[in-house]
Amino acid sequence: MGETLWAQVAQDLTAGISSGRFPVGSLLPTELDLCAHYGTSRHTVRTAIRQLQEQGLVSRNKKAGTRVEATAPTSGYRQALASLEDLVQFGEAYVREVQATGPVTADAELAAELGCAPGTRWFRISSLRLDGRPGSAPVGWTDVYVDPAYADLGEIVRAAPHLLVITLIEQRHGRSCVEIRQDVDAVALPPAQAATLGAQPGSPALRIVRHYLDQAGKVMEISSTLHPAGRFSISQRMRRMIDANDGERSEAT
Repeated sequence: MGETLWAQVAQDLTAGISSGRFPVGSLLPTELDLCAHYGTSRHTVRTAIRQLQEQGLVSRNKKAGTRVEATAPTSGYRQALASLEDLVQFGEAYVREVQATGPVTADAELAAELGCAPGTRWFRISSLRLDGRPGSAPVGWTDVYVDPAYADLGEIVRAAPHLLVITLIEQRHGRSCVEIRQDVDAVALPPAQAATLGAQPGSPALRIVRHYLDQAGKVMEISSTLHPAGRFSISQRMRRMIDANDGERSEAT
C-alpha cells in the first residue's frame, strides 16, 4: 500500500511537470506542503520526489528546495552536485552497501589515481551505491581512502549506510571539511568491479575522484567512484553574472 501511495504521488507530480503546472526552473511545493496536499507522510513524499530525481525531472538542494529540471524523463540517473550539501543528499538517495574494508598501500597505479605518493598507507572502504529499488542495478562502486588512524570507521559505515564517510569523520574526529576537489574522467570499467556492478569489463564508465580538505588544506578523505555508462550523470547550471567593477564573469551553480 505504501509503495502504491508514493507511486501515485510521483505520477501526479510528473503529470504536473509535463502539463506546465510546475514549469522548468520553478520549485515544487515544500515537503510539508506536499504532505498536507496529498494527506500522506514525509517519507512517502520523499520517496516520490526521489523517483522524480532518478528520472532527471527534478534536482534537490537542501537550502533552495526541489527544482524542476525537465518535462520528460531522461535515461539513467541525474544529480546536480555543486556543494557538500548536495553530496549529503546523494548519500541519502543512494544507500551504501559495504563490500570490503581494510588497509592498503598505494602502488604506482593507485597513487596516480589518487594523486598521492607511492607507498602511502590508507584504510580503504569499498562499497556499492544502490537506489533502494528491488532488482535495480547498482549506481556505482566507491572506494573511500582515509588515514589508517580512522580504521574505526570500518564497522561504523555499515551501521550508517546513509551518511557520507566525511560526515562520520567530522562527527567522530572533530575535523571539518571546507573544500572538495572533484575530478571527472572517462575510463574503461575494470574487471574487478564490472562483475559486481553487472556490467561488461572494459565498457565505458565515469570515474569521479574527490579530495576532501580541511581548513589547513590537508586531505581528510579521498573517494574514487565508478559509474557504468548510462547509470549516473552530473549536471551543472552556469549563470552569467555582471560585476560593475570587473565586467562579466560566469559562475557555476
